[in-house]
Amino acid sequence: MLEFIERIDIWLFYFINIDLQNPFFDWFMPFITEKYHWFPVWGVIAVLLIWKGGKRGRIMVVLIIPVIFLSDQMAAHVLKPYFERARPCVALPDVHLLVPKKSSLSFPSAHASNFFAVATFFGYYFRKYRLLFFFIAFLVGLSRISIGVHYPFDVLGGAVLGVLCAYAVIYSWNFIAQKYFPNLKTD
Repeated sequence: MLEFIERIDIWLFYFINIDLQNPFFDWFMPFITEKYHWFPVWGVIAVLLIWKGGKRGRIMVVLIIPVIFLSDQMAAHVLKPYFERARPCVALPDVHLLVPKKSSLSFPSAHASNFFAVATFFGYYFRKYRLLFFFIAFLVGLSRISIGVHYPFDVLGGAVLGVLCAYAVIYSWNFIAQKYFPNLKTD
């Protein structure tokens, strides 16, 4: 059964990485996957939440830190060493690699984990924009496959991890706020 799942994962990887490649993806996917391109976006969101979001916005800026920290650390320092899965650009031939080759571990995708954690967190508080947040997370996850550094199931595993981490922080905060800081509740 595990071999069958791995074959599907490899087939999906080649479909996305090779068959769906085009000049637009060759430009767009490396751009969207670069974490430094997102820093101005996160900065603007943080400023807007602090400036226009009131008490709730300021609490959200503080809470997003443990959301990302938990998601990133679980992916990079707990699960990747446990599963020890090589990246497709290391393990497979004929990968359409659009970034420098990385030899670090593959499962789960920390990019996907972090972006899905952020999408879940902001989607919880801003339900009206939930589809937009998850669309962005989906694009980042797709970019990791398209550029040749992750398998589809790495992205799926990262997405599940990110959602779980976001809800862990959300529900922990809701419990703590209800019990100890009722005037700081964000729901």
